[in-house]
Amino acid sequence: MDSAPCAGMTIGGGEIKECSVVRGLEVVRGNLSDYKVLSRYHYRGERLGPFAQVYAIRPGIGVIVYTMPSLAVEVRNIALGGFLEGFDKSSRAAVVNKNIRCIGRVIIEPRYRGLGLASRIVRETMGKVGVAVIEAMAVMGRINRFFERAGMTGYEAKKSVGCVQLVEAFSLIGVEEKELVSAAVVQQKLEGLGGSERRFIESQIKEFLQNYGKRRYMEAGIERTKFILGKIGFRPTYYVWVKPGGVRKYLPRKHEDTKKGQKKWPLPMGRPKRKKIKRLKKVMDAVPTREKQKERECK
Repeated sequence: MDSAPCAGMTIGGGEIKECSVVRGLEVVRGNLSDYKVLSRYHYRGERLGPFAQVYAIRPGIGVIVYTMPSLAVEVRNIALGGFLEGFDKSSRAAVVNKNIRCIGRVIIEPRYRGLGLASRIVRETMGKVGVAVIEAMAVMGRINRFFERAGMTGYEAKKSVGCVQLVEAFSLIGVEEKELVSAAVVQQKLEGLGGSERRFIESQIKEFLQNYGKRRYMEAGIERTKFILGKIGFRPTYYVWVKPGGVRKYLPRKHEDTKKGQKKWPLPMGRPKRKKIKRLKKVMDAVPTREKQKERECK
């Protein structure tokens, strides 16, 4: 491998000076070809899947890929101050998909690493994506803190309820938690189970996989076991950035009550106009209540 084009940050007078090579680089709107050039340097390989936007430092120096967010991220609601509470499942999904994007990849060409380009490409692009919230999940977040240097806030993700339940289920069939580091050991024990125990753990595994898209259709075997164990032990750091002005300025409000005794209605995305609220009230007033129906039946 060739040596770095700039020998890191030069130190003079106790201050870190910017490398002249970095100073001349520019972050621009990119495309899939920018990602393919650098994908071999990422541990997850070339497979990317659906993406929302790409930004790059050309030629072939750095790339950041924004993807659609996952709907099932427990720590997200904590990071946003409980703002997503009060929505039903479909309304919450609509809010998340419209207002949140996830950083799926950040790749810097090895010769240019250590120059602050990772935090720079994150910092300069978050405000250009056009949504209120940017989030990221990082396995090595506490070791390489470039997300924090870019202005994001980190939250330690706890094990999900599903992970805890599956670990408990494994213990009930004789697979101890210390053995969950070896897929071969776990698979051997799964294959040796009897009828009732096998049916029990299969039902628990299928329930656990429901949140993982096409993975829920994986057939029993060593590959499925590896995937499950990877998720059980996977506790990345969750990072979030909120557009200046705060989450309440951009995200829609939760369901609001009308006058006491009336039904609730879900407010549309954003704050509805006064005329729209009046029309909704008229519709709700026109809906016959049980008391009105009883009065009519008595008459």
